[in-house]
Amino acid sequence: MLNRSDVSRPLGRHRSRASVRGLLRPLIVAWPAAGLVIGLAAQFSGWAHWTSPIWAAATIPVLLALVAEIVISLRRGDVGLDIVAALSMLAALVFAEYLAAVVVALMYAGGQYLEDFAERRASREMTALLARVPHTAVRHRNGRLEEVDLDVIEPGDRLVVRKGDVVPVDGAVIEGLAVLDQSALTGESVPVQQKVGDGVMSGATNVGEAFHLLTTRRAAESTYAGIVRLVEAAQRSRAPMSRLADRYAMVFLAATIALAGASWVWSADPIRAVAVLVVATPCPLILAVPVAIVSGLSRAAKHGILVKGGQALEILARVRALVIDKTGTLTHGRAHIVATDVVADVSADEILRLAASLDQASKHIMAQTIVDDARSRGLELAIPSNVVETPGEGIEGCVDGHHVIVGGLRFVSGKIGTTSLSRLHTQRPPGSIAVAVGMDARLVGVLVLVDRVRAGTEALLRELKSLGLARIVLATGDRRDVAEMIAGGLPIDAVRWELSPDQKTLVVLSERKNGPVMMIGDGINDAPALAAADLGMAMGAKGAAASTEAADVVLLVDQLDRVLPAIKIARRSRFIALESVYAGLGLSVLGMIAAALGQITPVQGAIFQEVIDIAVILNALRALHDRSVQPPRLHRLGCN
Repeated sequence: MLNRSDVSRPLGRHRSRASVRGLLRPLIVAWPAAGLVIGLAAQFSGWAHWTSPIWAAATIPVLLALVAEIVISLRRGDVGLDIVAALSMLAALVFAEYLAAVVVALMYAGGQYLEDFAERRASREMTALLARVPHTAVRHRNGRLEEVDLDVIEPGDRLVVRKGDVVPVDGAVIEGLAVLDQSALTGESVPVQQKVGDGVMSGATNVGEAFHLLTTRRAAESTYAGIVRLVEAAQRSRAPMSRLADRYAMVFLAATIALAGASWVWSADPIRAVAVLVVATPCPLILAVPVAIVSGLSRAAKHGILVKGGQALEILARVRALVIDKTGTLTHGRAHIVATDVVADVSADEILRLAASLDQASKHIMAQTIVDDARSRGLELAIPSNVVETPGEGIEGCVDGHHVIVGGLRFVSGKIGTTSLSRLHTQRPPGSIAVAVGMDARLVGVLVLVDRVRAGTEALLRELKSLGLARIVLATGDRRDVAEMIAGGLPIDAVRWELSPDQKTLVVLSERKNGPVMMIGDGINDAPALAAADLGMAMGAKGAAASTEAADVVLLVDQLDRVLPAIKIARRSRFIALESVYAGLGLSVLGMIAAALGQITPVQGAIFQEVIDIAVILNALRALHDRSVQPPRLHRLGCN
């Protein structure tokens, strides 16, 4: 759905590199495995003098490949723990411990292969998004159907989405009933139905009969395109604990060499030093952390939560303060009609029908809200004529033979020839919007619209408090009365109103005294604050591009309740990563001490260490499964 220069070629390069690694890994594992088996066969068949050359030949290619990786890392300025593995193999070869050398080579190569497998297994939810990128669509033009590349599709084109197709671009249903599986985007397993006039999000799979779609965006600007870009950025990110491993690699390497040297000097036996090096490699820190982090990223993606890499996941697990926007975050970001004040002898439904019929000719967001509300109530709308719109003020025209005016109080009052607004003022809640409706030179009613707080917001915020968030602050550019009305009854510690984007950023920075700060928003004006926060979270993939780019986490579905599983998944993944590291390192240190005391031979040490590595990798994969975080369901928080 992106332009091919944006997606297809990068994906092709990514897949080609992955395929090369996929071919080399099994070969590097198979070589020492074959050498080990052949050497053992020679040992027990009277050809014992061949065992040492065979095992050495089986070890050297793995050692050379490892040295090449280390050189590349050093050129980038990275000192990795793989140096310990290279030293152990080299020392085993120098001191003629060939069996230990080939066991280390096999176990190291096998551990790397297992890590690759585990990461592929863990990242399957995210890579599935990339694999589903469509490249063509069926367009209806000049009375015939044609299959075209996505980059030639323009807004206003009519597409046919066949059964089984992935919706290629954002649009609206204009013919048929769309039955869509949005699980890959939102995590919701139950298909949704979209009728004529309903919007459709790109990236959903059509599981019903074919329907016709009127496109509203180009492919590169559509929802799924943005998600793909975010996923690619997330996959390029490294986990902060992995960087921590690199940062302390020199310390661990120095300690390992010191212990190995001390054991050699103390016992005058170089084999003990070899055993220490063998037990110390590879460190569980470089295996368990990436697997646990990627598992957490994949688990979050399954819930419709896109976390842009390991660093964001690690910070999300530690947040202690929340700054949250109002419009589009705590509220839906779109007003709904909550009341109709009838002034003349016209029913409320008729007032709404007249206003909506005329507003069909307007692109104003308030007009679209009125039209949507009228349609949701099953009202039959007429086709307006002689329409004249005054931008930002109102609209007038003919509906069913009546001259109808819809707009602000002053606009309608001026059009119907009265100078008094007393009849138009009603007792409305703070933050509400009044839309006056006039018909045939008289006022007939006032529509009262309010941007409602999302259902379940209070329970959500209270649960966030129970998770350890010490402070929740509402930061909005709206008026004081509106902000205080929204915050009333909610467990919010402070309210900041009439804020500019710069002032929102200052609020975020001032809350850092309470710990890592998370900012949740959805608009362009939230982007600076999202970028300034320790962790920025953007609402919905359809939000402003600036906010989704600035955020570290993007909720792919416009539901605030996804914040809870996001934090729980992050905390569980971090806990499992640290658990694996501490357990693995603890066992490794015990093994190194035993080796230094001569209680473990190099071969035994190699087997012992690799058993630890396999155990910590399998433990890290637990981050993929968490029964305490339930799959998302329909009609939850934020759904209408």
